[in-house]
Amino acid sequence: MVQTAISIPFYKLHGNGNDFLLIDELKGTLIPDQMKGEFAELYCDRRFGVGADGVLFLSAGTEGDLRMRLFQLDQSEAEMCGNGVRCFAKYASDQGYFTGSCIIETSAGLIPVRVSTGDDGSFMAEIHMPDPAFDCPGIPAVDEGLYQQTIAGLRVYAVNTGVPHAVVIVDDLAAVEIRVVAPLIRHHPSFIRGANVNFVQVTGPDAIRVRTYERGVEDETLSCGTGATASAAVAHRLGLVGDHVAVETSGGPLWITLGTETLMEGPAATVFVGAIPF
Repeated sequence: MVQTAISIPFYKLHGNGNDFLLIDELKGTLIPDQMKGEFAELYCDRRFGVGADGVLFLSAGTEGDLRMRLFQLDQSEAEMCGNGVRCFAKYASDQGYFTGSCIIETSAGLIPVRVSTGDDGSFMAEIHMPDPAFDCPGIPAVDEGLYQQTIAGLRVYAVNTGVPHAVVIVDDLAAVEIRVVAPLIRHHPSFIRGANVNFVQVTGPDAIRVRTYERGVEDETLSCGTGATASAAVAHRLGLVGDHVAVETSGGPLWITLGTETLMEGPAATVFVGAIPF
């Protein structure tokens, strides 16, 4: 990447520890499209870059109010990201780009978002997630209406909540060797586009704990919004939880509502503001 005297302003935000750099391109392109993947690879690096799970690019929407694109450490572009949407909404709300609610355009479709601020100043966003799609090319359906396959000796369920996910129900989340097992599932040929891999422990009638290994990041992240939604949806379909599910991720809680619409509620926060010589 050619170095120039240009300085690229960025914000760093996180949703339950799932962290992102945000580049505001509402007034014009700062990083050419053909360089966005390389930019993400460089600056998501936690030793030689700023450090993040991905880079969010904000621009004007053509169908929604604003458009969000997400590039990851491996230079790939993800269809969407639930925690990323909340961080995106936090920044856009703080900048006055919308008040109360907006529709965010993503590659996975239009995502309605409503934001609020608690008495302590904490930011919360409620996101209308894509409805879970219980299908996956190459994986057979079963009676529960889920698609499942045994991979690495584990029963793996397939569901898409904007991005493809694999869900594994386990008895003891702490015992999962996620960096060993998850890549076998993430790269299994049944998942044509790869998949995020979620290990789920049911902890109550309406509560689960989740650990997620994310494609693109190629590691466990502290939280995954689409993964929390996928995990709750599979547990719900199996009759293990009800319509309102408290999801505990390594980085904090999320709340998922299932039924006629699929909602995710959770926090987002700004970490710091900086500029990158580019």
